[in-house]
Amino acid sequence: MKHGIYRKILINREAGKKMFAVLIDPEKSYGRNFASVVAALKVASPDFILIGGSHQVRSIDSMIAILKEEVTSDIILFPGDADQFSPHADAMLYLNLISGRNPEYLIGQHVKSARMVFESGIEVISTAYILIDGGKVSAVEYMSNTRPIPRDKEEIVLSTAIAGELMGMRLTYLEAGSGAAIPVPASMISYISERTQLPLVVGGGITSLNDLNNAFDAGADIVVVGNILEQNTDRIVEYVKWVHQYNDKNNDDRYGQNGTDRTK
Repeated sequence: MKHGIYRKILINREAGKKMFAVLIDPEKSYGRNFASVVAALKVASPDFILIGGSHQVRSIDSMIAILKEEVTSDIILFPGDADQFSPHADAMLYLNLISGRNPEYLIGQHVKSARMVFESGIEVISTAYILIDGGKVSAVEYMSNTRPIPRDKEEIVLSTAIAGELMGMRLTYLEAGSGAAIPVPASMISYISERTQLPLVVGGGITSLNDLNNAFDAGADIVVVGNILEQNTDRIVEYVKWVHQYNDKNNDDRYGQNGTDRTK
């Protein structure tokens, strides 16, 4: 089984480099919209492109083929169910909705896809997927028939994240839901990142550079942005360049003029 992308995540995290992912929902990005997304991604490539959604009907094989020809970013599957698998991506987040109690998304969908995924040889990254209240009913909440954890229940989120670690997950993903009214609270991100060991992914409701900055400052290693960039594809370049600037500034703050690591 391949481990290149996960290794890259660990290396970047160790170096203090924040990572940025653009989420493409096949049901929202197609035709002219997808062409404009690809054009923007060619100008400024994020670390990762996630493909998937809670409700997907369209095949993603051709979409992945185009992205691989045109863009240098790693392409990672973000499947809502077993039917959304494609062997052509670089890796797959094997999502386990551990904040919910629906067995279909704890093990059922995984059993359906297991042999196909295993035989494909794709890099699989087991991910503890934790749904946080984003201020409105999200597609993932509705489709999975699970309730999000309330925004003020940090202890429950922490216990859930630790349970994911103990079960052998390799990423923790705090998700407010696609199109969330409000993102995962920065205080929650800090609380979880300071008390857990796995790389932390945060997504849902990120609609501004300030939201992105708050998530990174709070301890997110990877931030995923989807809806706002699908609706305003020209902003992809803005977001990618801003992340580069954020990392450059953090690198300067950490090492200074003489290259000495000030954190040690």
